[in-house]
Amino acid sequence: MADQPADKKFFENLSGAGKAIGVLTSGGDAQGMNAAVRAVVRMGIYVEAKVYFIYEGYQGMVDGGDNIVEVSWESVSSILQVGGTVIGSARCKEFRTREGRLKAAFNLIQRGITNLCVIGGDGSLTGANLFREEWSGLLEELAQSGKIEEEAVKKYVYLNIVGMVGSIDNDFCGTDMTIGTDSALHRIIEVVDAIMTTAQSHQRTFVLEVMGRHCGYLALVSALACGADWVFIPEYPPEEGWEDQMCVKLSENRARKKRLNIIIVAEGAIDSHNKSITSEKVKDLVVQQLGFDTRVTILGHVQRGGTPSAFDRILASRMGVEAVLALLEATADTPACVVSLSGNQAVRLPLMECVQMTQEVQKAMDERKFCEAVRLRGRSFENNLNTYKLLSHRKPDTELPKDHLSCSTNFNVAVLNVGAPAAGMNAAVRSAVRVGITEGHTMFAVIDGFEGFANGQIKEISWGDVGGWTGQGGSLLGTKRTLPAKYLEKIADQMRTNNINALMVIGGFEAYESCLQLAEARARFEEFCIPICVLPATISNNVPGTDLSIGADTALNAIVETCDRIKQSASGTKRRVFIIETMGGYCGYLANMGGLAAGADAAYIFEEKFDIRELQANVEHLTEKMKTSIQRGLVLRNENSNENYTTDFIYQLYSEEGKGVFDCRKNVLGHMQQGGAPSPFDRNFGTKISAKAIQWISKKLRETYRRGKVFANTEDSVCLLGMRRRNLLFQPVVELKDQADFVHRIPKEQWWLKLRPLMKILAKYKTSYDVSDSGQLEHVARHSPKEADTGAI
Repeated sequence: MADQPADKKFFENLSGAGKAIGVLTSGGDAQGMNAAVRAVVRMGIYVEAKVYFIYEGYQGMVDGGDNIVEVSWESVSSILQVGGTVIGSARCKEFRTREGRLKAAFNLIQRGITNLCVIGGDGSLTGANLFREEWSGLLEELAQSGKIEEEAVKKYVYLNIVGMVGSIDNDFCGTDMTIGTDSALHRIIEVVDAIMTTAQSHQRTFVLEVMGRHCGYLALVSALACGADWVFIPEYPPEEGWEDQMCVKLSENRARKKRLNIIIVAEGAIDSHNKSITSEKVKDLVVQQLGFDTRVTILGHVQRGGTPSAFDRILASRMGVEAVLALLEATADTPACVVSLSGNQAVRLPLMECVQMTQEVQKAMDERKFCEAVRLRGRSFENNLNTYKLLSHRKPDTELPKDHLSCSTNFNVAVLNVGAPAAGMNAAVRSAVRVGITEGHTMFAVIDGFEGFANGQIKEISWGDVGGWTGQGGSLLGTKRTLPAKYLEKIADQMRTNNINALMVIGGFEAYESCLQLAEARARFEEFCIPICVLPATISNNVPGTDLSIGADTALNAIVETCDRIKQSASGTKRRVFIIETMGGYCGYLANMGGLAAGADAAYIFEEKFDIRELQANVEHLTEKMKTSIQRGLVLRNENSNENYTTDFIYQLYSEEGKGVFDCRKNVLGHMQQGGAPSPFDRNFGTKISAKAIQWISKKLRETYRRGKVFANTEDSVCLLGMRRRNLLFQPVVELKDQADFVHRIPKEQWWLKLRPLMKILAKYKTSYDVSDSGQLEHVARHSPKEADTGAI
């Protein structure tokens, strides 16, 4: 192994030898729990610990016997794509009693298990913490009754607990996303998209009831993701007289030729008098007051079902590996912790701080302190709610004051798409148009990128023009890869003709490069001395200055769904290996993260050079695995990973070397990765960052408006809005130049390369893994509203 930098911390120094880890799932099931179980098992075995399944949650721990079983590497093969939990989950009254916990402690001691990984909700995790606090007392009691030796009391002196939150409701404080939430949103949005087509055929109103007895996250985010007319959530009861307001809004929308209305109700929704608002009550109101043809759909357990999304698989895999690291590092003094997600970073938080804050939310709601409840839910929830308010409560045009921006000018803001189409672009355009109109601007749409701009394909776009855009894939404005450099004079003329005061450019590396060219052309063309903002939108996720781009999540889901189907196609046949080529240009994000989410054995990317020796080693590794009970192998290759080791070459190599053990098939996924309806993440991410960008543009317009005109020529007036680790940041495009590799069109440093070893570990390769970012137990942040919000959905 190469010499390791002295300032980094590597997990090879952490050994699990002699340790036993028990993994259980408890409470309600959630998609992605199996991915977490798989990661815990494989990481545990990798560090030479023994790993045990505890079937049926705490009930299995209390009952013991065959419910606690040591597992092997193959035990978790092919469970990554399975919804629910293969080890079962159950509510257990007995564990709530000391007698029950005494039985559980005895069963764990019999197998030497003193490390527990609990995947569940706040109730399950609270129970685990109590168990940990009582542990030494329980052991002493067992010793006194003669059930265990005194030696065992000394040997197994403390119990380590690490939690992962599996809950579709996303109701646990301290984490932006819980395992299962994104998949539940996928189920909801699939239903909404299906309903929209039938509702438009008949001019219907649909009332959708989604889960969330105490937390309105699913309802709120799905309302944002489908552009619902109205949403009811427990944390934000409607004002007095909401019945009339809602009906006025519905009838206004119908009058604007909108053929359908969607109302989303969280099952725990309440009014300002704490009375329940049910889907039936909402339906009756619409029928009585408006006479609209109205239907109710209660989604129920559909939301818990189906395969986990790519996001949930990656999240659960990251969390599972992090949980094992936390267990290996734990001492007698380490408090029980929960591994969670903050922005785009895995963090560890004291379990009871998170539980306490989660309980405080409920207390605030019981005391009718709803603003406090929203704040305690965290930055992600608060930002979603603020974005929803911005986009949904439109004032009629007559009510918008002309001096809305405290200056006499009504600013003109243009929006355009540049580069290849990416799912979520339309959601971003819709958000920009509606927030811009709310801010008092006149919004213009540019057709076909900078080429269209030069040709004068610019038109004013209104509130109603972007109705129903959130769920549309591709780019409704049209998009071209053409950079503005050769059209600068024509574009400047068009900007002058249309009096464009600000520009929002949505797209990939070309969009970033375009804005760089406009910034550099300011000395020649005063027309470009205006606020300009770039929103990263590309399936390749190759834009400098951001960890995530609009569209990449949808592409990742397309890859993972296809890999699932391809692997399933070999079910019941002889052993088979699939070689799959992904898009991404020179950026290996899709191949690497798709590999992690689909359980690939290898992913070849441009950023990590490989040679014939590595290819040979991979084939041999796969051949050995195929001699066990494992039936299928998966190898991903990024399209530009190597000009000589092509997909055909790798396919032929594996075919030849695997003869007699497995056969091979290859697939080039191609443009299907760019198509399809946007995922909930991309709809929401596009909607939120676009709203944030328009607010930034408004601020810059106010700052740069002097003597009747806008003049902005500082570096910080041409920015890219990107998510970096935990925050959304506006970064001058000029400053990002040094971070970009313009030849290969990728950022010089990419965060996801740090996750590359995870895929290798979970595929049974020996590798080095830098865990310098891990290990620090943080405290739950009680943020002030002024803090920058995260970009997590």
